[in-house]
Amino acid sequence: MPTETPRLLIINGPNLNLLGTREPGIYGASTLADVEQLCRESASALGFEAELLQSNHEGVIIDAIQAARNNAVGIVINPAAYTHTSVAIADALRAVELPVVEVHLSNVHSREEFRRHSYVSPAAVAVIAGAGINGYRYAVDHLASLLHED
Repeated sequence: MPTETPRLLIINGPNLNLLGTREPGIYGASTLADVEQLCRESASALGFEAELLQSNHEGVIIDAIQAARNNAVGIVINPAAYTHTSVAIADALRAVELPVVEVHLSNVHSREEFRRHSYVSPAAVAVIAGAGINGYRYAVDHLASLLHED
């Protein structure tokens, strides 16, 4: 009986469906489809399957995080604006007890003051910010290296 490929849940939060058209000077010209393709290819090359979710709704994101407890081995999350507002997403990430890497396309520390605080970061094993869509590749690579240590 074949074993199931381990799955990484990759979550993109609100407004990331507008990548490529929304403030390209900050977020770049790549689209969400480009991000998803990069994630699939990066995960596959390392022996993982990528499950992808983009939602503008906090509850949908929380439900996916909770479901990951039973069907994923790690989470990459770009919580977007929920980074700075969602205690609920942070609590869900801690509750599932999976390794989490937080990703931001832009360098949030060089932007407005409110973007410098993350409720999610304390639940993450790493934070990657300012690397554009390559940040997702770095996040998948880092999760894979952590998971292969086990």
